[in-house]
Amino acid sequence: MLILVIITIVIAFLFDFLNGFHDAANSIATIVSTRVLKPQVAVLWAAFFNFIAFLFFGLKVAGTIGTGLIDPSIVNVEVVLAALCGAVFWNIFTWYFGIPSSSSHALIGGLLGAGIAKAGWGHLKWAGIIKVLSAIVISPILGMIFGLLLMFLIARIFFNFTPSRIHHWFRKLQLLSAAFISLGHGGNDAQKTMGIIAILLFSTGYLGDKFYVPWWIVVSCNFVIALGTFFGGWRIVKTMGMKITKLKPVSGFCAESASAFTLFLATFFGIPVSTTHTITGAILGVGSLNRSSAVRWGIARNIVFAWILTIPAAGLVAALVWYSLIRFI
Repeated sequence: MLILVIITIVIAFLFDFLNGFHDAANSIATIVSTRVLKPQVAVLWAAFFNFIAFLFFGLKVAGTIGTGLIDPSIVNVEVVLAALCGAVFWNIFTWYFGIPSSSSHALIGGLLGAGIAKAGWGHLKWAGIIKVLSAIVISPILGMIFGLLLMFLIARIFFNFTPSRIHHWFRKLQLLSAAFISLGHGGNDAQKTMGIIAILLFSTGYLGDKFYVPWWIVVSCNFVIALGTFFGGWRIVKTMGMKITKLKPVSGFCAESASAFTLFLATFFGIPVSTTHTITGAILGVGSLNRSSAVRWGIARNIVFAWILTIPAAGLVAALVWYSLIRFI
């Protein structure tokens, strides 16, 4: 049992690394596409703020993942391992094709799929699931609205400034907005892996009678996701930063700031949202302010289609893995 627990924790860290690797685009795509920072410097900047995020946020998201989606009584090593395998598969698949899907919802889909495979639909916690599903719709809309509002306000405030002066100021300010979104990413996304490792240890008796997230898990998960961000998923960076719409420093600042604010809100309320969904909505918002034709809506449509598929696809893979584990282990 102990060996299987250790293997599962290693795979959890693999998922955490892939989360950072896959979602590096969320933190650096805008700042790279606007040429404020070189790619190598941008990933180092984002990775640093990914890592220190645990200093600024509580652990409500980890609690939601650990105990808020399926009944903890049905969780065992096989369920967690199957959930992680489903999430890892979907992350690798979407990275290969350059699709900015959600690592968060891949893990949620994997957890639900494995839980249903083991105990049926009756052990699902629908309040938590509805909160997550609602956030899939709400987070990109909020990102879009905040992006539009911020872009509108800046256009009004800096109306009499020359384009070169605006460009100069917002190249500097984008460093700050990129730091904020990296904090939001590390604060929300790293907690998903924290929650899955904590519920694994709790279900196998290694945490005692009360669920909590040990400090070593908190620090380790933030470090690993930062490491993944440092290596960066460049296929997705290209999609996020260049294919959806053409960004300038001012629009990049607005998209990152709007996304960061949405992530901070979600983390405060313990909602495991998708950083990918949020920044995509913000990019669409700032890109469509001037004219809707500035956005490549065909690319956006393909991204949304991938969002819809993520939870059921990862859940199906997780269910198949669970049945395989039960059969052969």
